Amino acid sequence: MTSTDYILYGMQASLFTGKARAYMRRNRIPVTERGAGHSEFMTRIYSHMQRFIMPVIESPEGDIIQDGTDILEYLERRGLGHEPLFPEDPVTKAVSLLFQLFGNEGLLRPAMHYRWNFDDDNLAFLKVSFRDVMPVDMGAKANDAGFDHASGRMRKAAKAFGVFDESIKLIEESYAEFLALFSAHLERSFFLLGDRPTIGDYGLFNPLYAHLARDPKPTFLMKTTAPLVWNWVERMNRPEVTEEHTLVEPKEGQYAVDELPETLTALMRYVGEEYAAEFSAQVDFTDNWLADQGENPEKVKAPLGRGIGFAAFEWRGIEMSSVVMPYRFYLAQRLWDHFDSCSENTQADIRSLFAKTGLEPFLDKRPSRRVLRKDYHEVWA
Repeated sequence: MTSTDYILYGMQASLFTGKARAYMRRNRIPVTERGAGHSEFMTRIYSHMQRFIMPVIESPEGDIIQDGTDILEYLERRGLGHEPLFPEDPVTKAVSLLFQLFGNEGLLRPAMHYRWNFDDDNLAFLKVSFRDVMPVDMGAKANDAGFDHASGRMRKAAKAFGVFDESIKLIEESYAEFLALFSAHLERSFFLLGDRPTIGDYGLFNPLYAHLARDPKPTFLMKTTAPLVWNWVERMNRPEVTEEHTLVEPKEGQYAVDELPETLTALMRYVGEEYAAEFSAQVDFTDNWLADQGENPEKVKAPLGRGIGFAAFEWRGIEMSSVVMPYRFYLAQRLWDHFDSCSENTQADIRSLFAKTGLEPFLDKRPSRRVLRKDYHEVWA
């Protein structure tokens, strides 16, 4: 490590750390990675943030940034991304921001199911993978106890996201459909929107790498049923690769709005079918919850915990409920702010595309108050 290095605190098995790591690798940003069990994180970084959460980066100047999306945007503002994070075309930028939200939040059910419901395949690997969040001076017995505690919390979180006995078959069918659709798109495109990753790729990368391409059970599934998706995961982590060979001529540059392939609009329709009802239900729950807190902003709970309750919705023919996490709106606000900043003509183009693919709720369903991040916590504006 040198004085010009960034320090990334995270975890190999962490869903949200993967996004920051991949961006820094692809953009060749000098970085030293430390597990969240490192003494510096457990003392100095934790004392500063008053929250055990990852990923975190520390800049050479001493800036401390927490949250994968905030990290990418911080590095982008500093001019460190030689692959621009956002498409120039405002319509495809909206598409990319949609996939950031869906990847980050809409693929949590398969990510949690395939990690925590296959102990015969996964458990030994996970026990090793979780060591980098344990304090380095812990013994084997304490490490095992720490893993049992952490994995117990994650198993409860899986149920909170809607992973339960009645939904498992549907989760597996849904994920298989996603892999098939994404594979079809990757036949002619190295990334979601062309020949470089954008924020949408990084959103999808979160679950598709840390959980679904590393844990033994889903790794085998991806390699055997969707090798092109596995190849995309590797490509997201391999900045040194400058030329690849495909059976067809891949897309050069970024897609313009008038040339979006059917494989991409099919993926967008999938997002609408899979996630729009859940997202809309969570907005409705949040507005009712906010109304119950009273009109005085100081009476609204802040800082927020990760969840404020459970919203019910219908998914693939069954009644479901999932935890309402205001952080999702923190991500969705990037799409809303971008849409609101566009000209009327561009807004009409975005709306036309989103309407055609069943995605208008992601433009129009918004909670009555914004979510901000202050002192490393989500708070209501």
